[in-house]
Order: sequence, then C-alpha cells, then structure tokens
Amino acid sequence: MEKKNLDWANLGFGYMPTDYRYVANYRDGKWDKGALITDDKIVMSECAGVLQYAQTVFEGMKAYETVDGRTVVFRPDLNAERLVNSAKRLEIPPISPEQFLDGVRQVVKADEAWVPPYGTGASLYIRPYMFGISPVIGVKPAEDYQFRILTTPVGPYFKGGAKPIKITISDYDRAAPHGTGNIKAGLNYAMSLEAIVEAHQNGFNENMYLDSATRTKVEETGGANFVFFTKDGTMVTPKSDTILPSVTRRSLEYVAEKYLGMKVEERVVYKEELDDFVEAGVCGTAAVICPIGLINDHGREIRIPSGMDEMGPNTKKLYDTLRGIQLGTIEAPEGWIFEIK
Repeated sequence: MEKKNLDWANLGFGYMPTDYRYVANYRDGKWDKGALITDDKIVMSECAGVLQYAQTVFEGMKAYETVDGRTVVFRPDLNAERLVNSAKRLEIPPISPEQFLDGVRQVVKADEAWVPPYGTGASLYIRPYMFGISPVIGVKPAEDYQFRILTTPVGPYFKGGAKPIKITISDYDRAAPHGTGNIKAGLNYAMSLEAIVEAHQNGFNENMYLDSATRTKVEETGGANFVFFTKDGTMVTPKSDTILPSVTRRSLEYVAEKYLGMKVEERVVYKEELDDFVEAGVCGTAAVICPIGLINDHGREIRIPSGMDEMGPNTKKLYDTLRGIQLGTIEAPEGWIFEIK
C-alpha cells in the first residue's frame, strides 16, 4: 500500500485525522458488532454521561512497520485486558477482548497508508476509548455507551528524542488509596493538567507524584511509570495499588530479566532513595522509555549520575532491545506481536 505523503521524520506528537475509525454502540444491554466509519465527529446529547460525570476510559498503543515490511501492534491483548478492568471500575459495560482486537485489526488495516515507514522513528498511535453517551442528570451510570478507536501518526512524545529530561516532585496528589489510580480513566488525566502546566512553566518536562497517604513513596508521572537502576545494575520499578499497570513497564521488566540478564525488583520506592539511583527514566506507550537527568525536590536538585547528555548504559540497552522487538530486528516473545493482515 502506498504511504501518505507526509514528512514522517519530523512529525510531532499531536492529532492528525486519518481516513477511518472503528465505532461500536452499546444499546438495550448489548454491544453491536461495530463498523468502520469515515466521519471523525461525534454527535451526542448535551447531557451525555461523559460530559456530566466524566464516565470514560481509554487505552493507548502503537502500530509499526517492521524491518521486513509487516504492520504490527505491540501487545494489544494487554490493552484489551486493562480496558475491561477500567470499564468495570466506572460501571461501563466492558467490550470483549475479542471485539477490541478485531476493531484494532480493522482500523489499522484500513489506515495502513498512515503507518509511518520503517526507520523514520514515527508510529501510528492507536487510541481506543469508551464513554457514556446517553443523557444522565442524576449521579448514576449512563444506559448507552460508545466504543471508538481512532488512529493518528505521531513522532516522539518528547521533542528531541530520548534525551534526558528534567522532572519535579509535585505537591499535587495523582491518586487516592482505593481510588482510580490503577485504571486508565480520563478523570485521572484531567486532574494532572494544572500540575503539568505548572511544571512546564517552571522549566520541567514532567512531574513525579508521591503517594497521597504519606508523601514518602514514589508513584508515577501524570502518564508514565518510573524505572530506576541501582549501582549494582538492578532495575527497580515502584509498586503501588494506585499505579497504572503499564504495558511498557511490564514488557521492560521481562526484557531486562530474560533478554539482558538483569536483576529486576518491583517494590516500594521511597523518595529518600532517589539520591542513590545511578539511572532513572519514565516509560510508557508514548515515550517507550525516556531517561531522567535531574529531579527537582522543592529547589534541591537530585542529579542522576548518568547525566543530562544521553541515556545511561542500562536504560539504552532496555530501549534498544524493546524497540528491536517492536520493529522486528530482535525476535519477540511468543504472543507479543499482533500482525495486521
């Protein structure tokens, strides 16, 4: 298929409408079979549940062109599973993983001309989401829902590629115990907007959120999990019931242990430990893994020894290996690559 005529190497991380999107509707207690449509507009009541009470959940993944010309999606089965858990938490009837994966296959195949060519560093971002669409004025779940999947070609999430970033410890709380921090709900991201605007105004790329109960434990950023390395080369990731179970983080843990022979620990990480780590990074679908060079703790600068110039050696090994798996230059574990045919 002939690719769209875009400046692939210089794409930003923004929305660009593509030709097709997948839509399914939940009415009368069941989901319909769904279909591809070309209209990118949504028509709903002014009193729709999503508008009144933020009843919406979503996912994010990417499609790539591999070194041998295939179009693939990375581990969408885990996104399907996570969307089910998110939907249940907000009383949204979950769409089946089978329909989720079929929708992904249909829309990526239809928009295959928008999948960036191999070697450009760009990808086709895939955004499945579902929301309450019927009118709701009392505080209760909607009766009808819509599930949609849009695609858009994107470049790197952080401008300049995987250069070390500066982050700051936020005074805002990201999630409460027994709240919604472990699901991918739109409301979680809405509360982080003021914090990220303030961080950017103060010269930082991202926020580091601490646990809301004690403010002593590292959790995550507004949209990514953390990865740290100790002096002995152990990979450490924060563990908490209020952290989103990142597909990328779980994949990096497997790669570190099984491909690179690293020791991996998923455990509580205390703020007081930050001075001891020799490498740090944020990981997620959008950025894959991006190194951290500096952490600002209310004016006290914690400078990560790997520095502000480039990725540390362990972080680079992780990044290169996972990207190789995604792009087909390194053999993937069974079931990790979903080929679009």
